[in-house]
Amino acid sequence: MTNIASKETVTLIIGKAEALILFELLHDFHRQPTLAIKDDAERLALVRVHAALESTLVEPFSKDYREIISAARSDLLQQWGDPLSPHS
Repeated sequence: MTNIASKETVTLIIGKAEALILFELLHDFHRQPTLAIKDDAERLALVRVHAALESTLVEPFSKDYREIISAARSDLLQQWGDPLSPHS
């Protein structure tokens, strides 16, 4: 299994408008754990973050991407726990 460096960081640069829209979207998500896109501004903010990730990460273009993403999921849950668990 691929080892994901859990201490490794990624810096994304997005505009203030995107940051505010994403903050509100994620705030709503914490109250109701479903991601409901309410309007085109939220969709556009997510598209912009996706573009920033695409230009920053090399892993999505790796032949081992499925293994990498599986390891990343496991690492994230191990590090932070299941958000739906009452003990997290």
